[in-house]
Amino acid sequence: MKHHHGLHNRSAVTETPAMRWFLTVIALLFMALFIVLPLIVIFAQAFSKGTGAYWAALVDPDAQSAIRLTLLVAAIAVPLNIVFGIAASWAIAKFEFRGKTFLITLIDLPFSVSPVISGLVFVLLFGGNSVLGPWLQSHNIQILFAVPGIVLATVFVTFPFVARELIPLMQEQGTGDEEAALSLGASGWKTFLYVTLPNIRWGLLYGVLLCNARAMGEFGAVAVVSGRIRGLTTTMPLHVEMMYSENIVAAFAVASLLAGLALITLVFKTVLEMRFTHD
Repeated sequence: MKHHHGLHNRSAVTETPAMRWFLTVIALLFMALFIVLPLIVIFAQAFSKGTGAYWAALVDPDAQSAIRLTLLVAAIAVPLNIVFGIAASWAIAKFEFRGKTFLITLIDLPFSVSPVISGLVFVLLFGGNSVLGPWLQSHNIQILFAVPGIVLATVFVTFPFVARELIPLMQEQGTGDEEAALSLGASGWKTFLYVTLPNIRWGLLYGVLLCNARAMGEFGAVAVVSGRIRGLTTTMPLHVEMMYSENIVAAFAVASLLAGLALITLVFKTVLEMRFTHD
């Protein structure tokens, strides 16, 4: 009877070979339709008029400006998110304090708010008709339609990525290693540098990778605060959108760079997941 009962349980939780084959085919078709096919279209359109036209689209002054601005914004936003993510995850995972739940909710806020809405918030804060607007204008400080506004919008939509990778990791690790280091006379900074940081290095790299990819690919919030001034405040996603109605090859050429970034991110993400799992 026990043997029969075991067989019955196994059959209840194990799909038949036909069902496994069907589910695999559905998953592969979905991947091909929504991921592989769009990537093929992007690169096919980008090179549809030859490598000369592709290269000309990338060295165009407006495209070069968009690429430089995208790299600059990511170079500012990602380090800021690293600092915030480590500080927030350290506080949440290692200490108990009032408002802890509220802080976690704030970290998740960009996931639940539309990027366009977050961009509008900055317009309401720093626009000409806002409370701060006249003061900023009188001091010749340009936030909107300039790099500072683009950076602020990008930081807002990306700041959960590092923190959200580190919080569960630090909570799982607990405080034992840090307490041992402190009991041996190590300072707080040395404890963080030589104990905490090595323990979270793969999770941190994983969060930075995702943060950087989102920072370079952000469209909605940046579109609202940038003013879309060609050659000045257009990032790569905005440049693609603007060029789509003017020069489709140029649009897909720049889009191919973003697609290449996505592929590189996927490769590094897989490598980090494997390394993180083994460690």
